Amino acid sequence: MSKIFDTHAHYDDKAFDPDREELLNRLFSSDICNVINVGCSVEASKKSVELSLKYPQIFAAVGVHPLEIKDSPENYIDILKKLSSNEKVVAIGEIGLDYHYDDAPSDEIQKQVFELQLRLAKDLDFPVIIHSRESTLDTLNILKKYKPKGVVHCFSGSLESAQEILDIGMYIGLGGTVTFKNAKNPINVAKHIPIDRLLLETDAPYMSPTPFRGKRCDSSLIKYTAEKICEIRNIKFDYLLETTKNNARTLFLSK
Repeated sequence: MSKIFDTHAHYDDKAFDPDREELLNRLFSSDICNVINVGCSVEASKKSVELSLKYPQIFAAVGVHPLEIKDSPENYIDILKKLSSNEKVVAIGEIGLDYHYDDAPSDEIQKQVFELQLRLAKDLDFPVIIHSRESTLDTLNILKKYKPKGVVHCFSGSLESAQEILDIGMYIGLGGTVTFKNAKNPINVAKHIPIDRLLLETDAPYMSPTPFRGKRCDSSLIKYTAEKICEIRNIKFDYLLETTKNNARTLFLSK
């Protein structure tokens, strides 16, 4: 069986504190060839870099998630820039917009921080990993302005929105949501987007696929997402794994 490239996980998360080393060793001795460990804050980004230095199979992304803005130091851009000098850092992320929570930073502050990190990525010639929740229009408008290379992860928007992202030249990341019973948009996107613009991800420890919803997710569960996409597209399992692995390497590792 072809090896799997998980393009979005958070193994720095405290959910993995009890067994992180044992789990990662097991994953990398079985079906997982590479993981992008994605930072959501300055501290998480530092931990992502540390993990990438410990495991050859892990690469790091560094960034400030929109819901982590309030807890970030004023010089967060300088810190991210310094972290990005490490050879195992391959992307700026997870960055973007999240309008879901009432106590989230204001839309204007989120957009300002998003744009600052997009400029950083452009200066460094790095791809970006985008988070967008209940913010599709603003996210698309900003992405059209900067036209970054990168991926919109855990995509849950419409096929029309996906096409706008593809037109920019970006990739679509799909994870466990395609296995959910009422996931109409992810299933439609999985069926119709060009396979050479598709990436597989878990968002571990979150977003476990059916039949593991509510349990801790890890990269071994990505195969359930892959099997569902193969069913939707009527394609071979190994073909999907090999193609998405090559897509990930093209985006993140081709510098």
